[in-house]
Amino acid sequence: MSNEVLPGDRIATIEEYETGKNTYDDGTVIRTQMIGDAIVDKKERLVNVKNLSSNSFPKTDDIVIGVVEAVMGSMIVVSVAYINSQPIVSKVECICPTRNIRKRNIALVKDLIKLKIVGNLNGTLHATMDGPDLGVLFTKCRKCGKQVVQMRDIVKCTECGWTDDRKLSSEFLKSDFIKIR
Repeated sequence: MSNEVLPGDRIATIEEYETGKNTYDDGTVIRTQMIGDAIVDKKERLVNVKNLSSNSFPKTDDIVIGVVEAVMGSMIVVSVAYINSQPIVSKVECICPTRNIRKRNIALVKDLIKLKIVGNLNGTLHATMDGPDLGVLFTKCRKCGKQVVQMRDIVKCTECGWTDDRKLSSEFLKSDFIKIR
């Protein structure tokens, strides 16, 4: 037996089955903790809920791609759009400290950026840009908004000639994610 359930839905009574993954006992019945498929194992007398969207929240060491939403003095805030190259629908944000990176502008608002999740502290996802493949994947000129090209470790606008220093990924302007914007 398998059916879709919402958090708090009644699945079975505690006299019939035991709680399994993503379920809890409220004293009289077994209820679900998340959206998913309820799986009742009659042989083992166990009730589990299989999560429908398993990659909706990044874990430690996951590679995420997202859009920079805010730039502060020593960190940036990124809205995650992809976890390990898989698109997600939930809007999750992470922060990335930038004080150890010796660049004038690590990233600007609306830059597409690739990060690695290093942990979850106090309900906040923390990420890093350490690594040659991590950093800005796509950006535009901050002066005129036109396309830019990479010149070693800086970007130069093709329209106005403005140059800007960013923490560029080795995959800058080479990724399939650029087509999304």
